[in-house]
Amino acid sequence: MAFQNKKSSVRTAGDRLIIKGGKVVNDDQSFYADVYVEDGTIKQIGENLITPSCVKTVDAYGQLVIPGGVDANTNLHTPQRGMNPTDDFYQGTRAALSGGTTTIMDHVLVEPGASLLTAFDQWREAAEEKSCCDFSVHLDITRWHEGLCEELEILIKDQGVNSFLFFMAYKDKYQSSDSQLYEAFGVLRDLGAVAQVHAENGDIIDEEQKKLLFLGITGPEGHILSHPEEVETEAVYRAVTIAKQTNCPLYVTKVMSKSAAEVIANARKKGIVVYGEPITASLATDGSHYWSKDWHTAAAFVMSPPLNRDPSTPQYLTSLLACGDLQVTSSAHASFSTAQKAVGKDDFTLIPEGTNGIEERMSVVWDRAVSTGKMDENEFVAVTSTNAAKLFNIYPRKGRIAVGSDADIVIWNPKETRTVSAKTHNLMVEVNILEGLEFRGVASVVISGGRVVLEDGKLNVTKGFGRFIPRKAFPDTVYKRIRARSKMAEARGVPRGNYDGPVHDVISVTKLVPPTPTTRGATCPKTQASLRNLHQSGFTLAGNQVDDHIPRRSAQRIVAPPGGRSNITSLS
Repeated sequence: MAFQNKKSSVRTAGDRLIIKGGKVVNDDQSFYADVYVEDGTIKQIGENLITPSCVKTVDAYGQLVIPGGVDANTNLHTPQRGMNPTDDFYQGTRAALSGGTTTIMDHVLVEPGASLLTAFDQWREAAEEKSCCDFSVHLDITRWHEGLCEELEILIKDQGVNSFLFFMAYKDKYQSSDSQLYEAFGVLRDLGAVAQVHAENGDIIDEEQKKLLFLGITGPEGHILSHPEEVETEAVYRAVTIAKQTNCPLYVTKVMSKSAAEVIANARKKGIVVYGEPITASLATDGSHYWSKDWHTAAAFVMSPPLNRDPSTPQYLTSLLACGDLQVTSSAHASFSTAQKAVGKDDFTLIPEGTNGIEERMSVVWDRAVSTGKMDENEFVAVTSTNAAKLFNIYPRKGRIAVGSDADIVIWNPKETRTVSAKTHNLMVEVNILEGLEFRGVASVVISGGRVVLEDGKLNVTKGFGRFIPRKAFPDTVYKRIRARSKMAEARGVPRGNYDGPVHDVISVTKLVPPTPTTRGATCPKTQASLRNLHQSGFTLAGNQVDDHIPRRSAQRIVAPPGGRSNITSLS
């Protein structure tokens, strides 16, 4: 299938490079070899390679030669409350390259009622104009209806998009119902796409937000208080259940808590095709910062789901990532300036959501997982690059050091350290949520599309150099299991004879039952917060009654004077 290339100009050929003396590391093996690159593609791997003259040599002695990172969750162009992120496609991909990430997958937020195709075209155009590295996209569907099926088919078959996200939160704005998810998952399965969810119980969050604001809690701490861990866990369980019943592959973005991660791990043990994504922030820090006395520091951490208050959560998520219960680590990078965050200075529900992490992602994983002995170098490559490339069907073009693969290569120095600071990072946002943390493992050389973009600490990127990477439907890593489960799960009736025994007569009693409202109506006025008004009652004798069919007897007058005796003589 040939996807349309909308760029009018052809990207210039990359450098001729030979990477010498390094240890080549893929997700399944490590070996010492030289790597020759020409025209943006890996041409040779081995020893004593025969190469043309005028080849630039990249020294990798004592270091690792790994595939460029694949960040499967970024939000570099997603507006909130009419405000664009501080770090756009240029600043965001520039920072990504400095940290060793050479491919991003950005989320296209399709507003309710908007065309999926129009939103995709606008997003792609913006990325092609500014992105410094290769990119692909997921589409976020905010209002599901059957009319989207035609656009979905075009996007999947003709435009190279094979993943779509649904929100289980943001009530009355983006939230999808269970029945909508069930229908959408079935459609995506038939088209060969991957379903993604933002998993939180939006109804509970909405009620908790109202309660906290009524109590006068307006600061960033209100965000985490209104998003308890349980709302993430319950939603993940519900999404997994729907995915199982529809036999649709599910990718849970931004896994932030122990219990939510355990739901995914347990589901995978039962054979359900589900994948979990912890992010830079959830692997590196916790939610204690929401109670910072400094408002702008606390607001910088506001994201959904929020960081967990339990300080042992990052270590726990790292362990699940290391043992394969979680599969991909992304950044979910969405940065907003302090002034933009301050829109919610008097109401935490108005604070734009998102944190940084695109630049620090790979160093965080190396420091927390590999340096601590939980993960080896091959598993590191898997969770930062290869797994995402396989799940979203761009492997082995991305995510592997192999002949024919794109020349997106990182020379990784496992001994070098970096200390995070907003003063030195390659982002525009003023606050870095990892400020002052030191991480072992740093990208010393980064090659993107066959060109050296980072060397000797100097970043040399080109705006608009990145290409759109189309992704075909039915990724084999995912759908070979879906096909097998489909064969095993076919419903079969039990062969039996016709029943010819007695059948009880049932008298149909018609009872008028009002339909359950789909949206909450006006609430009753309250005399005091959290207290029921005992003067109000839902009891009424209006309408049909259950005993209307019983004949009424004639009335009897009963005389019972105060303190006296009744003169009732008959009740017949």
